[in-house]
Amino acid sequence: MKILLIPAFIACFGFSALAQKKSGKQPNVAQNVPYVSKVWVADQGNGTYKNPVLNADYSDPDAIRVGEDYYLISSSFEDVPGLPVLHSKDLVNWQLIGHALPRQPPFDHFAVPRHGEGVWAPAIRYHNKEYLIYYPDPDFGIYLTKAKHPAGPWSEPVLVAAGKGLIDPCPLWDEDGQVYLVYAYAGSRAGIKSILAVKKLNAAGTKTLDEGKIVYDGHELDPTIEGPKFYKRNGYYYIFAPAGGVPTGWQLVLRSKNVYGPYERQVVMDQGATPVNGPHQGAWVTTPTGEDWFLHFQDKEQYGRVVHLQPMRWVNDWPVIGEDKDGDGKGQPVLTYKKPDVKKTYPIRTPPESDEFNGPGLGLQWQWQANPKATWAFVNPAAGTLRLYSDKLPEGAKSLWDAPNVLLQKLPAEVFMVTTRLTFKPNTKLENEKAGLVMMGFSYANLALKSKKDGLYLVYTLGKDAVKGQPEQEKEITKVNNPTVYFRVQVTEGAKCRFSYSLDGQQFTQIGEAFQAEVARWKGAKVGLFCTRETQTNDSGYADFDWFRVEPIGAATQAGVPGTK
Repeated sequence: MKILLIPAFIACFGFSALAQKKSGKQPNVAQNVPYVSKVWVADQGNGTYKNPVLNADYSDPDAIRVGEDYYLISSSFEDVPGLPVLHSKDLVNWQLIGHALPRQPPFDHFAVPRHGEGVWAPAIRYHNKEYLIYYPDPDFGIYLTKAKHPAGPWSEPVLVAAGKGLIDPCPLWDEDGQVYLVYAYAGSRAGIKSILAVKKLNAAGTKTLDEGKIVYDGHELDPTIEGPKFYKRNGYYYIFAPAGGVPTGWQLVLRSKNVYGPYERQVVMDQGATPVNGPHQGAWVTTPTGEDWFLHFQDKEQYGRVVHLQPMRWVNDWPVIGEDKDGDGKGQPVLTYKKPDVKKTYPIRTPPESDEFNGPGLGLQWQWQANPKATWAFVNPAAGTLRLYSDKLPEGAKSLWDAPNVLLQKLPAEVFMVTTRLTFKPNTKLENEKAGLVMMGFSYANLALKSKKDGLYLVYTLGKDAVKGQPEQEKEITKVNNPTVYFRVQVTEGAKCRFSYSLDGQQFTQIGEAFQAEVARWKGAKVGLFCTRETQTNDSGYADFDWFRVEPIGAATQAGVPGTK
């Protein structure tokens, strides 16, 4: 029996402490002990940091400072909960504190996977003692959600501007009381792209008042300009915007004395001589000591769009981002640098990855592929397990790509391994219930237990070109007599994945050839858990996952020192 030692308010942040362990179980830490990744830490502990500061797919970041606190949000597309909110005291050490979208509207529309739809590049601002997030859904329009505290609760989203193809909004409250919204267009929906426009908002910021006006056309010099962020400084209106495409582009800044232009243009950062491709799209923030910094992303394909931190300075009312070796006003990314001067030193911490399932809720890193049902999962702190109930695949589903009840998290580093322990208890009246560990993307692979008439079988499944509707290919490995197994995936450079299993938690047997992880739509691959069935029934089977651990390859776990044969 486990005894919870923490007050309820800590549970809402996904942390717990336990009085005792069961065999092979590690206690979750209390909230006052920061989570520190075993596979990537940006803070080097000597007053410097290395990029990326968030080595995971926090795409299209925007950030603000309120007092001594920094808050960062990112795109989440179809994943639920959506709109992750992170907190930092020093711009290097980040904690995931919540999500602004517990469920994604329209609720029925997002009850099934809508890959690549949903939340695109959002913006966060603090105004009139409220936190506001403007986020675009390219198929429905621009939404607003608000909160008194960035950890939530957040208000039900309000549709500020309806329309297809309106994306990447960012508001600006001017000194004269006027409120403006800069935004871009998605060519796939609007039939036009590479332009930025400005609409007027009402005083509350809840509704647009006009059709908008184009303020910059990037077709000739800055194709695919998007992701604008609106600022005002020294009488200039500034629009920070990426251009040139996600993996290959540059950071552009536009400035004008008039909100509607004409705008001058300057490239303020590109790849230069660094390995950081396409550095752009993010947020300008300041420290209380007067320093300027810029957070942006880099597209690392299967690993997603990771977040870098760059020093920034102003020269002749133009920002210079990164390291400007030749003094031409255009910087390049830094790989390591001194940490921001925020007057104090704060503990090293990272967003969560491993989960012991000891607390009353899932770790905040987990997201479903669609709006969840209450019947998909049960976190049982008394047993220290996550129970996933099998759910019937949607009609017409050909693979896990079409399954809403796949529980996933971002890849945390270029090299790492994930190990989980599960016990599968299928409905004995059914066949073809499956539960296991999956690496998800346009193509995917998973290792699972599957129920058949004569018992349980270990199966390896490849969902090659699942994005194109191709059916998955399943290979039977062996029949098992014990419903408890250990599954593992080792990820090496280039996102090459090797799956293995163990019946005792000691020796692991590799399965098949290495699987090449692939991107998903507008994001990187993700790793996680699933439990599915093919038929309707009056009661489902289930899988109890004892823990999910992210560690360096070759690390020892409390279940034993893992080997591979």
